[in-house]
Amino acid sequence: MSYVEKAKKIGLTNKDCLAMTDLSKEQIIQLVELAIDLKKIKASGEVIEPLKGKTLGMIFEKSSTRTRVSFEAGMTQLGGHALFLSSNDLQIGRGETIADTAHVLSEFIDAIMIRTFKHETVEEIAEHASIPVINGLTDLSHPCQVLADLQTIYEHKGTFENITLAYVGDGNNNMANSLLVGAAKVGINCTIVTHPKYEPEAFVLETAQAIAAETGAVLKVVNDPVEGVKDADFIYTDVWTSMGFEDEAKVRLEKLMPYQVNTELVSHAKDDYLFLHCLPAHRGEEVTADVIDDEKHSVVFQEAGNRLHAQKALLLALLA
Repeated sequence: MSYVEKAKKIGLTNKDCLAMTDLSKEQIIQLVELAIDLKKIKASGEVIEPLKGKTLGMIFEKSSTRTRVSFEAGMTQLGGHALFLSSNDLQIGRGETIADTAHVLSEFIDAIMIRTFKHETVEEIAEHASIPVINGLTDLSHPCQVLADLQTIYEHKGTFENITLAYVGDGNNNMANSLLVGAAKVGINCTIVTHPKYEPEAFVLETAQAIAAETGAVLKVVNDPVEGVKDADFIYTDVWTSMGFEDEAKVRLEKLMPYQVNTELVSHAKDDYLFLHCLPAHRGEEVTADVIDDEKHSVVFQEAGNRLHAQKALLLALLA
């Protein structure tokens, strides 16, 4: 079966991807396998252009490195074109409604990727657009990152079964939310290790627990960092102060310092544990330099590189 046939078989053509809840277990696994196929094709030097003539509009209300470059490069490598659309350059920044913007862009391009603050913004664009809409990040959800994370886990383990992921730090942000749902979908056991003040919202945990009841994943929220990482296969962390919460930085630093991923903490994980981080990282805060730069255990740059391949798989599945 060709990679295009695999993409069409996923069943996402002309649909939206706003959160991990939009994807079934089977679709996530198929996307991960397609991403790995596309990664091998790129490594071989073969040029493929299944999206020739297609255009992706990329709206950014939040700054970005990995999201912008992976989507732009991904569209180029698939033969398509990507447009960078800063909110300052669009009429939406001057008062045009989100609905009108969605309708207009639908007349010009083939898909929209938006990276913004409010999740409701992405949902409103999807409601009014007649083309696929991809959530590049909101305060609630970051599905594109989690697809790359799951690809990285799958590349190292060859399965999602009997895997334990410990997410340490701010448990009430878009990464914790999406990892909980993504892990539950594919059957990975996921523990959120955080201060009581930063535990996941009840509705997020309830959604993930309902999914886990079907897949057999074990989800937990614990406040003891040592207990949380015990026997973990993967330890994951993120910055403690996400964009938009800078005024809380001092308080977060104080409360979350006991959850720093350092040499002592990772000693309680499995001997062959692997370290994940969505980047950018603040060395000396959520993780120490010796952990993130450990060539034996840290796979953060492979994980970052997989953003390209996971994004390409998603684009192909939506537009093939």
